[in-house]
Amino acid sequence: MSYSHYERLTALDATFLEIEDENVHMHVGAISIFEGGELLRADGSIDFARIRRISAPAMARNRRFRQRLEHVPLLGHPVWVDDARFNLDYHLRHTALPEPGDERQLKRLFGRLMSQKLDVHKPLWEMWFVEGLEGGRFAVISKIHHCMIDGVSGVDLIAMLMDPDAEADARRAEEEGALTARPWLPRPPPTPAELLAGEARRRAALPLEVLRAGVGAIAHPVESAERFRDQLEALRSFLAPGLEGGTHTPLNPDIGPHRRFDWLAMDLAEVKDVRRKLGGTLNDVVLATVAGAVRRLLEARGVRVDELGFRAQIPVNIRALDEHGQLGNRIAMLLADLPVAEGDPRKRHAAVVATTSHLKESHQARGAEILEQIGDWTAKEFLAAIARITGQRLAYNVVVTNVPGPPVSVQLLGARMTAIYPLVPLFANQAVGIALFSYDTGLFWGFNADWDSMPDLHDLVEAVRSEFALLRSL
Repeated sequence: MSYSHYERLTALDATFLEIEDENVHMHVGAISIFEGGELLRADGSIDFARIRRISAPAMARNRRFRQRLEHVPLLGHPVWVDDARFNLDYHLRHTALPEPGDERQLKRLFGRLMSQKLDVHKPLWEMWFVEGLEGGRFAVISKIHHCMIDGVSGVDLIAMLMDPDAEADARRAEEEGALTARPWLPRPPPTPAELLAGEARRRAALPLEVLRAGVGAIAHPVESAERFRDQLEALRSFLAPGLEGGTHTPLNPDIGPHRRFDWLAMDLAEVKDVRRKLGGTLNDVVLATVAGAVRRLLEARGVRVDELGFRAQIPVNIRALDEHGQLGNRIAMLLADLPVAEGDPRKRHAAVVATTSHLKESHQARGAEILEQIGDWTAKEFLAAIARITGQRLAYNVVVTNVPGPPVSVQLLGARMTAIYPLVPLFANQAVGIALFSYDTGLFWGFNADWDSMPDLHDLVEAVRSEFALLRSL
């Protein structure tokens, strides 16, 4: 019997593939800015050969970066298989900004790259190394499909590439001739018949699992009834807000394929100081700032905001400690009302704290986990259908995601990373998405927006800056 290998995508991972279309691009990304340091040549260019040398062994630590998608015949569920034609040089890109290489040009480049979908016939990632940034700096742009990665596993990717031992490993392998002696050896992919047979066996086993659960319920009726009641309550907590019709705002039009990007950096110590004095969590400070900034932006557009309902989708990490280092998505999408209608900044902050405190008690995250399990038991279209319904009904107006990064400075081959601005994809009817990343002493905001709907994106960035200054003044 011949050997073959594949890995089935989870229902949540498959959903990010299913909801993608020509206007909704489901890749996450980030732009990192580095001092030139030891990577800068005398002519101002970066030593790309050194970067490539460490990239091969770094990517080899996780096979996902050298895998592509296949689909189960008839049923269509996606699986990962090793890519026999993997070419690292296709995924590592080297480019330069035209002089003077300012940050405005870099933002435009990032937006242009994020306006293009990834090729689903190849491993779903790209990494661009951009030289020519003024001040002897360079940038690294990462672009990875959401079916591969979430924010926390993205942090693990940064750590993998910037491991201080990475260059030593690459140099040792090169000295031993390992880079040429040990080429990429992909495992054989399954035949279509094997894929179909494997999925059929999996689905045939589901009734047996249900039967086992039923036997367990009979043996322990009280505990099973309580568990079932808790699960139903968790599902209700998660589904009820999502199926409610939301409020349409100018930030929720039909979007196109083109993107613009902007960013903002804050002193993390100042944000923590506001949290300490006003109460709540750091994320509460972020959400209160966003609520005030959205209020300013909509007022500037002539929208009456005093009775406006506005809701944010907040991805929350549910990854267990032993799951760090694994790619894929382990997140729950929670929904929180933002007090955009509240004119007083102190009351806005207090309202956010009350909302997020209620979220922690509502078991929305547990409901999301149960729903994902149901999706894994059924068809890949199940979660995608729910995602489309919530999008059509405007269950939320904006996505705000906050990912904790390394609390210390990191380096790439002696070049220190000074900033990193993340990107969250835009879903249907979402003109702007806000992602944050804490790193070293900074809190870095990335604003991804539809090009046509958000010509005033910079006004939103300035509104966030002003709103945070207002919270500090309290």
